[in-house]
Amino acid sequence: MVLLIDVGNTNIVLGVYENNKYVTSWRISTDAKKTSDEYSIQTMQLFRNAKLNPDNIEGVIISSVVPNIMYSLEHMIRKCFKKEPIVVGPGVRTGINIKYDNPKEVGADRIVNAVAVHEVYKKSAIIIDFGTATTFCALAQNGNYLGGSICPGIRISSDALFEKAAKLPRVELENPGHVICKTTISSMQSGIIYGYIGQVEYIVKKMKQEMISLGEDEPIVIATGGLANLIASETDAIDKVDSNLTLKGLNILFQKNKE
Repeated sequence: MVLLIDVGNTNIVLGVYENNKYVTSWRISTDAKKTSDEYSIQTMQLFRNAKLNPDNIEGVIISSVVPNIMYSLEHMIRKCFKKEPIVVGPGVRTGINIKYDNPKEVGADRIVNAVAVHEVYKKSAIIIDFGTATTFCALAQNGNYLGGSICPGIRISSDALFEKAAKLPRVELENPGHVICKTTISSMQSGIIYGYIGQVEYIVKKMKQEMISLGEDEPIVIATGGLANLIASETDAIDKVDSNLTLKGLNILFQKNKE
């Protein structure tokens, strides 16, 4: 079995693959203040609840956009699994060619998603990851990572509205079903959700135009992340939601680098 760890700004996703097949995954809060002992207790409890034996983990790979949490996580892995983790970053074989001006600036999560799409779908693609930030990545069919866009995530936008407007409440992120709404809460939900859908559709449209002008076929649009289904259900701009895209990419990278 392989343990896959994707560290985001809000959540850490831990996944287990066996023989290149998904077994299970868990989502816990990202907390840089936790010690390696605290992460060890939490991780071992997850394994016990799932009736998985930690001794069967043959290797561990980590993708992280939170540098100050890595010390605790790496020590947890050495303590619990007696393994030295592969950390996605410079020196890791990916099979894709990053065309950024400075490739080191590309977040590990974006690289992992691009690897998954290149290996699994083998097409020109636009990858949208609905996380703390929403990222749009353009991937050529030959594996060239062309670049992309980064926007505030839906929750960040919603929280900013609540924090900066004195009379507006915090609202659940759910579709009100109408654009013209008759309560403050549903009006906020309408503006947040449909406004974000409009943003997604416009950026996808512009990225497709630029990719086609570079000689690519019309790209497939793949979404992942916690709120991908909420947005995808209201727009034709997204072709497929792949909730396990990052875990797939981490497993692929582990297989490429395990020796």
